[in-house]
Amino acid sequence: MSAFTSLSSAALKGFFRDKVALFFSFAFPLMFIVIFGLLFADQGAEQIEIGVTGDGPVIQALESTGAFDLTEFDTFQEGFAQVRDGELPAVVAVEGSTVTLRFAASDQTAAATVRGIVEGVVNDVNLRSAGVEPQFQVRAQQVEDSSLKPIQFIVPGMMSWGVALGAVFGSAFTLVSWRKKQVLRRIRSAPIGIFTVLGSRLVATMMIGIVQAIVFIGVGTLPLFGLQLAGRWWLAIPVLLLGIIAFFAVGLVIGAFCKTEEATSGVANAVIVPMAFLSGVFFPLDGAPGWMQTISDFMPLKHMNEGVSAFLVNNQGPEALVMPSVVLAGFTVLMLAIAAKVFNWESS
Repeated sequence: MSAFTSLSSAALKGFFRDKVALFFSFAFPLMFIVIFGLLFADQGAEQIEIGVTGDGPVIQALESTGAFDLTEFDTFQEGFAQVRDGELPAVVAVEGSTVTLRFAASDQTAAATVRGIVEGVVNDVNLRSAGVEPQFQVRAQQVEDSSLKPIQFIVPGMMSWGVALGAVFGSAFTLVSWRKKQVLRRIRSAPIGIFTVLGSRLVATMMIGIVQAIVFIGVGTLPLFGLQLAGRWWLAIPVLLLGIIAFFAVGLVIGAFCKTEEATSGVANAVIVPMAFLSGVFFPLDGAPGWMQTISDFMPLKHMNEGVSAFLVNNQGPEALVMPSVVLAGFTVLMLAIAAKVFNWESS
């Protein structure tokens, strides 16, 4: 235990003295949290600005929806010119019983939203004008708490990615550096076993990952961003730790194959960066092709991210632990088996 504690302490001191490691483990992921948090801070709060001409019940109903910021024009041609020039997404003109809608297809999301709301409003006004009582009514309500903001989804993703990045680089660089400096060779002949050495490094990596998580969550909860933790946030801890172990094992595989620090950096980035995009860390995969969503199911980072999000912000029950825990544990066993197969003590 004395050797284990000493090695763990040395690993921690070495990490916090390494400015490059500190940058990529803390500053780099935090930069994305700050950028995305500021970019999407007011997402969903702004109304869609559209042009209108004319008056009557349709225009009044459009205004009462609260979805639009209406800009009035004296003539339809003035509003149409703004849509054509890309200044507005759409213009609605009411002349007598005719409602004319012109929209810019370049922004398909805004166009679909405007068209759907305008058609719904016109249908509602027609029914009320005809004195027909609607037979069906839609009662819609979002599942999540109304206070949820984009930062609720940004922080878990960036935190999972940052912790995974630190675990991979930590184990891979350590293994390559030890092999080049013949530390592994000396360990092989010393009374200290390789499991003690790697175990101490894993403990140090887990402690660093916990510090990363605390820093990322702390920044997210600042009033500037407004992250709100769910009541069962503490259930995210085992998922986080399993994720650290899984990506530590990934780093061991990379470190076993690579011979230099430069090669290690390139391979680690080639593994982690595409995985981040395929795991829905930077953007949701709901609109992605089916084949991409299928590939993402095999990505440990996806299950780590979803597991952390389930408890950190979505307040799911303990049953949500099963899937990410099984996947991350299975992936760890697979990576450790590969690392043990290709591990070598000295540079060839």
